[in-house]
Amino acid sequence: MITIIDYDAGNIKSVEKALLYLGQEVCVTRKAQEILAADKVILPGVGSFGNSMEKLKEYGLVDVIRQVCKRGTPFLGICLGLQLLFEESEESPGIKGLGILPGKILRIPKAPGLKIPHMGWNSLYFPREGRLFQGISQETYVYFVHSYYLQAADETIVTAATDYGVSIHASVEKDNVFACQFHPEKSGDLGLRILKNFADISAKQGGVC
Repeated sequence: MITIIDYDAGNIKSVEKALLYLGQEVCVTRKAQEILAADKVILPGVGSFGNSMEKLKEYGLVDVIRQVCKRGTPFLGICLGLQLLFEESEESPGIKGLGILPGKILRIPKAPGLKIPHMGWNSLYFPREGRLFQGISQETYVYFVHSYYLQAADETIVTAATDYGVSIHASVEKDNVFACQFHPEKSGDLGLRILKNFADISAKQGGVC
């Protein structure tokens, strides 16, 4: 069972549809016991960093997510779900993120010819091997929609990157915790392959604290 966390942050239906297409059993919920009982958990999301952290607090999900990550359950953050895993964002000064992984979310700098938000297809390169990208070639194109990007404090967790006026840490992996700034559920067959790779990952004893 793959559980998708519902915290009113949007983008849930497209993730659910992609997983169902892959033949996965899916549960969409904000109930703590259902999330903690899941084989795998996905935190999707589009919207504001600050508002979304407030929703996670309102629904009592902050400690639930930390428990899931700590116990070794495979966990995937998508787009805003990636950003919330980190410590803070320039979008919402003074509001702390989940802090499960070290790093900051920064605004994409303005540059001639670049539109913000960054909306469209960009190619990935892989600075190190990542389990989400097994069987996927360098320069694969995936779909992005965002105005802020990850600057991970520990670059050894970065498994995919792209360039959009600045080097963007597009995907990370640490133990059982995975995250993508792009939208695999909107990235065609290769995006489905990424979700299938996540679905095939086995749980570990213990995970990211």
